[in-house]
Amino acid sequence: MDVVMLSPGYPREMASFTRGLAEVGARVIGVGDQPLHDMPAEGRDALAHHVHVDLADTDAVVRAVQEVARHADIGLVECLWEPYMLLAAHLRQVLGVPGMSVEQTVLFRDKEAMKARLDAAGIRTPHHYDATTADQVRDAAERIGYPVIVKPIDGAGSADTHRCDDRDQLEAALPSLVHVARVSVEEFVEAEEFTYDTVCADGQVLFENIGLYRPRPLQMAQHEWVSPVYVGLKDITVDHVAGGREMGRRVLDALGFRSGFTHMEWYRRDDGEVVFGEIGARPPGARTVDVMNYIIDGDLFRGWAEAVVHGRLTQDITHRCNVASITKRARGHGRITGVEGLTRLLTTYGEHVVALELKGIGEERADWRRSMIGDGRVVVRHPDLHMTFEMAERFASELHLHAG
Repeated sequence: MDVVMLSPGYPREMASFTRGLAEVGARVIGVGDQPLHDMPAEGRDALAHHVHVDLADTDAVVRAVQEVARHADIGLVECLWEPYMLLAAHLRQVLGVPGMSVEQTVLFRDKEAMKARLDAAGIRTPHHYDATTADQVRDAAERIGYPVIVKPIDGAGSADTHRCDDRDQLEAALPSLVHVARVSVEEFVEAEEFTYDTVCADGQVLFENIGLYRPRPLQMAQHEWVSPVYVGLKDITVDHVAGGREMGRRVLDALGFRSGFTHMEWYRRDDGEVVFGEIGARPPGARTVDVMNYIIDGDLFRGWAEAVVHGRLTQDITHRCNVASITKRARGHGRITGVEGLTRLLTTYGEHVVALELKGIGEERADWRRSMIGDGRVVVRHPDLHMTFEMAERFASELHLHAG
């Protein structure tokens, strides 16, 4: 099967999905604005053909793909990067190939349309309104009651997202949102925040993952000193997460999702109530698919490809361990000058560390507001959840990178 892969090498994880497609027998046609020589070798080597085109120019992309279709039997158009998922849906419509339509894709991109569909299905969502003017934002916040979250309708991650505890904080946030045409104003849900991630084929859930954030992503985005932690769970059948897992499947049904990767965020309140957050028809970022691979000792880049190309997932997906990924942010500015605490932590926990990727001395420190993976990460795993949390907390609090 000939498969068009939009942006086959950027962001970096896309190269692994491109490789997965080739490994399950697809003839992969890459279409992207990244020159072939700049692509990671993993993705570049998996391509049968590459079209270099500006993905922001829809007409140019359509013309380029139609030209390719004269010489290829294109059966699928895939895109796992949020900004161009609507473009992929448009190409499917032009070529007449299966996959998510424009209308279905809008439900995963437009947070208000998404929540309206789920409200109609009886799924608990945060109280919410959309707004296009500052006065509409103010009115929505007053109707909901503080605290509120204000975020772009079609955003991804925590970019341009603000928690406002009162009117003064709302007024302070409004000037930074003038470039955002439409925002969602929603209830801030005080709760633990989890993910529900799946690989599906033909409407069947073939793989599930549940993980939790420490602290919540909004706090990660607001405080430079935080070492973001994500913990993927070995046991996703425990009562504590059962409600979120059930809700996740209901969400997929309500939105009509059929095949591919999904990434949902949800909340569990102290009283046990579960509340929907948002969902994307794509894998999570920040190299979270790597975490899932360590949980199952498998390859979900290839697993996703097998699901979308062949409608099955044949590899063993048994959850074997809890896995925690700890992202590090250097203290100071400029270049990395030193690492503190690593030797001591490795002496204690080294046998459970499965990935250690920290910037070296002399490397430039990342802009923590723009980089989801910061200045490196540590990944640990253990069959015991309490031990996994202990290791994560110690690497988060005792390992320090310094810059100057």
